[in-house]
Amino acid sequence: MAQTIATREGYGETLVELVKEGHDIMAVEADLSGSTTTKKLQDYDSSRLVNVGIAEQNMIGVAAGLSLAGKIVFTGSFAAFGTGRCYDQIRNTVCYASLDVKVAPTHAGITVGPDGGSHQMLEDISLMAGLPHMRVLVPADYAAAVAAIRLAAETPGPVYVRMGRASVPAVYADGVELELGRAYTLREGSDVTIVACGVEVEQALAAADELAAEGVSAEVIDAFSVKPLDRATIVASARKTGRVVVAEEHSIHGGLGTAVSRALAEECPVPMRFVGMDDRFGKSGEFEELLAYFGLDSKAIVKAVKSLTLK
Repeated sequence: MAQTIATREGYGETLVELVKEGHDIMAVEADLSGSTTTKKLQDYDSSRLVNVGIAEQNMIGVAAGLSLAGKIVFTGSFAAFGTGRCYDQIRNTVCYASLDVKVAPTHAGITVGPDGGSHQMLEDISLMAGLPHMRVLVPADYAAAVAAIRLAAETPGPVYVRMGRASVPAVYADGVELELGRAYTLREGSDVTIVACGVEVEQALAAADELAAEGVSAEVIDAFSVKPLDRATIVASARKTGRVVVAEEHSIHGGLGTAVSRALAEECPVPMRFVGMDDRFGKSGEFEELLAYFGLDSKAIVKAVKSLTLK
């Protein structure tokens, strides 16, 4: 079995590498630096991490102040707290002034697992994508997370990077370079397009394998950049296949599915299905169990494809 590693593992070590390369990086944490891995930056240079304690609103305020002093600032915490508890500060302090703050929490989505519904943040993409000036990146694996952190550091203004707790298989080769506003076609197909982000990319690839065994050719696109969305790539694929399934480890209200369906409604209306959390909170369980329970695994994607009445 291929090695699996969590996207969060790429966070702290990439911050260290960026500092070594000369970037003036700071991180601000809300007492979770071990879990988010920003402690690696503190271990390298203790002056570059500020731990404000369990005070997420203050975390954003301190990050904003540091950015005004010329720093490139990353924030930590879990997604449930790092976006939800401090949304007002992100909106009115960071985004309103378009400050150079990168909101980069970990432990997003249902794959937080045993921590349960209170910690399984399923609304963060919609919250962040709705903010003016904010860009949204959702890496599918460790290598993509490293690329996302680098891209965030090099992109002026607010950026949201969504990372997870669970170990996931590699989709990209180490050292891959990804771009803002780009989606990546990981598999060519002719019968249906599957657009996915985050942990659902690997599930989409597995679904494509299952469909191929039944004679269905699925094109798989990683929407790494949810905002700005790569409309050109997605529309071109939809025109080719005529059917689209969107898969995300997030609420179907306001996430990737909303962005893709808007693009296609305006440029290339086609039959669509959506794999995601349908107006529900999560519950405690193991990563794989929850994907199956809530209909987010490869089998759910296959079912969605078949419901489009392929000929």
